[in-house]
Amino acid sequence: MERFAIEYLRTWKENPHRKPLVMRGARQVGKSYLARALARQHFANILEINFEETPDAANLFADKSPDKIVPRLELQTGCRAVPGETLIFLDEVQAAPEVFASLRFFHEKMPDMHIIAAGSLLEFILENHDFSMPVGRIEYLHLGPAVFEEFLLATSRSHLTEFIQQYQLGHEIPLPVHNRLMKAVREFFVVGGMPEAVQVFADTGSLLECDRVKQSILSTYGDDFSKYGRHANTRRLQRIFQRLPHLVGGKFKYSHINRDEPARDIGQALHLLCLARIANKIHHTASNGIPLGAEIDERKFKTLFLDVGLMNRACGLSMLDFDKSPDIMLVNSGAVCEQFIGQHLLYSGEFFEEPQLYYWSREKRQSSAEVDYTISVGPRIIPVEVKAGKSGRLKSLHIFLKEKERSFGLRFNADQPSYLKTTDLLSTGDSVTYHLLSLPLYLVGQIRRLCREQEALRE
Repeated sequence: MERFAIEYLRTWKENPHRKPLVMRGARQVGKSYLARALARQHFANILEINFEETPDAANLFADKSPDKIVPRLELQTGCRAVPGETLIFLDEVQAAPEVFASLRFFHEKMPDMHIIAAGSLLEFILENHDFSMPVGRIEYLHLGPAVFEEFLLATSRSHLTEFIQQYQLGHEIPLPVHNRLMKAVREFFVVGGMPEAVQVFADTGSLLECDRVKQSILSTYGDDFSKYGRHANTRRLQRIFQRLPHLVGGKFKYSHINRDEPARDIGQALHLLCLARIANKIHHTASNGIPLGAEIDERKFKTLFLDVGLMNRACGLSMLDFDKSPDIMLVNSGAVCEQFIGQHLLYSGEFFEEPQLYYWSREKRQSSAEVDYTISVGPRIIPVEVKAGKSGRLKSLHIFLKEKERSFGLRFNADQPSYLKTTDLLSTGDSVTYHLLSLPLYLVGQIRRLCREQEALRE
């Protein structure tokens, strides 16, 4: 299947100032596939080492000198490595941390050689390591599950992807096209963005086969818990892992996992799952300025699961649940839509940027408020709400805009796009005047472009 990251990798290949590239992301999001696709399309050959399959290969890097390492790699694989023609791909590099440390020497002594490293549990060695990090001598690519537009491409609906990417504010979307895209959103809720599940659905059209793939992925994640370190409690990890899909959309409370376990222990286990990119913490931020991460409250956070398809599989939701619901925004109390929007926003930045997402809340008696997400587009801070229906209650959005002296809000729902200037009354009797951009769920991948268009319209 086609991934948008392949174009980023092509640009990396042609960049004369490139550095060894490290791909980061959860297991089975497609890191290895991307490296091989790049080699197939833009290189003469690929020299590949998997350090989980051949752990002894780490010894080939003992001398730290690329002039010695490369001939040994050639002997190991039987593949010639020619600068500019060969891609060296070091897979599951977390199994050989000393190899990761050696990447700096390729940048310093053999910059013409293209080299990519990847690892599903790489975050563990990046957090705890006893070697000198190659700071400034490597670059990163962060990869998440496939996005909705990639799903459309994989399922032979490239014309819909093209329509989404070319849509401009103020243009009417024909109702049949809107309905077709919303039907595809329902499919994505069930299939999700894990590449193997998407490919099976594209090949067979069978949601049952997709369920088998997703269940296998979930089981694989559970099998990995033994690799999280000698201090990891696998039973606790499994318990949190099973509960996380049911907790999306609400503030995380340790008591929701186990009232009898210390919050510190649960927090540490959750941290490990976040390192594996299976879960993501969405921290509260005061949202007074950028960067949003400068004002987070470490104690207040929500969680997102890795992928909406895996989430629904773990929750036991099927296509029938979405087809029979009069408003998909309300399925599972809206958590499914919040997961869908959240996982897209999380990876909506540049591929080299660390995935980050935040929300805002105010806890006051009789005046509490919570905005689902806050993002920054350029210097602007934008509150994002995921709401049912054409109007939906936007009380929290109003409070945010008034308190932060902002004049633009974004809402995702299941309806046609709209853009209007409105004035609403708050419960305090004050009023707030602002511009509201409402977008259907399927336009989430275009959010940053459309927000810039909106700003240009106002000017």
